[in-house]
Amino acid sequence: MIRRVLVVDDDAAVREALAQTLDLADLEPVVTGSFVVAKDHIAADFPGVILSDIRMPGRDGFHLLDHTAAIDPELPVILLTGEGDIPMAVSAMSKGAFGFLEKPCAPATLVAEVERALNTRRLVLENRRLKAQLRAGDPAARLIFGQSPQAEALRSQVRCAAQAQTDVLVTGEPGTGISKIAEVVHLLSPVAKGPFIKRAASGLRVEMVAAVLHEAAGGSLFLDEVAQLSPEVQFAILDGLEQGAATRLLAGSTAALRPAPEGLHPDLFYRLEVMQVRIPALHERPEDIPVLFKHYVAQASEQAGLTPPEITSDVLADLMARQWPGNARALMSAAMRFALGLSEGVGVDTPEGDQPGLSEQMARVERSLLIAALRREKGRATRAAQVLKLPRKTFYDKLARYGLRPEEFR
Repeated sequence: MIRRVLVVDDDAAVREALAQTLDLADLEPVVTGSFVVAKDHIAADFPGVILSDIRMPGRDGFHLLDHTAAIDPELPVILLTGEGDIPMAVSAMSKGAFGFLEKPCAPATLVAEVERALNTRRLVLENRRLKAQLRAGDPAARLIFGQSPQAEALRSQVRCAAQAQTDVLVTGEPGTGISKIAEVVHLLSPVAKGPFIKRAASGLRVEMVAAVLHEAAGGSLFLDEVAQLSPEVQFAILDGLEQGAATRLLAGSTAALRPAPEGLHPDLFYRLEVMQVRIPALHERPEDIPVLFKHYVAQASEQAGLTPPEITSDVLADLMARQWPGNARALMSAAMRFALGLSEGVGVDTPEGDQPGLSEQMARVERSLLIAALRREKGRATRAAQVLKLPRKTFYDKLARYGLRPEEFR
């Protein structure tokens, strides 16, 4: 049951009176005296509503309203003022305030407005929970691993591409799993029950095109490294699709196809560029490396009938400090060796010229630890700093150094 109310007022006597009124109504007041203190409680999953004075020293109620809307526009904010200011009320409502009350406010009026806001919040969070449950079971959630913003963005791109009535181009560095992402697009699409046919573009010949399109009818045809198709095969594929072949074309490329590379038929290029999915490289999302490595180790151990070995923090730190030019494929190989006890190290050899120095490796690990703490504490900077046992100023200095913003993790 959602009963929490974040109370923000710089007047101690008013705070106490509001808290008492809410407490008597069997609600759960969380009392703060300023925006600076209140902001650490405001998060996208806050199980309650906000009751704030407008006129406060420093950051006022309107600033709090804007801050809340940026984090969660569906988090109700009720504003209080001691002045009968109609323009102020109109401004507050236009900015997205849930309600507006004048002080002093009758307890019954205050409680009724808060209860109305709590009911709204309850419905919002329940709808989000149900949507999350539905998505938790979809192929994007089950097959695309990672907790980073980049991983979530990839899942969103895949879901969007799957529902689009267009052909799809999947791009990424070697080893990022292009064919796997293409298959997830297929599994999420309206033709998921149809076949998913994979072919290497370089091995496709003109006389094979009609049979391949027929084999993929009612489903999807994935062509890996599409730019390697011969001109004759490209024309045959375009002709088959334009003749009404009931096949959705999914293409993969480890090279960006913009602008269109020489040799790629313009019509094929324009079909594919409409909907593109780009897979981020591992070095773009080092915080996902521990998640992926643990999954691969568990998978390899199960296949080999072995008990998964312990994965220490030192092992994970070493993994996150590496560039991984081979991406997920290289990480999977390292995980298999680790699971089988075939090597003491878990990483891949890096060419001497590409090996990062100690300071760069330490910086990567430090950034990953900061991100992990912020995500674990849902963007609550104060709590994340406490978990890492850092003074607040030091913590914020480090966030600035790595371009991290707590609100992006809420």
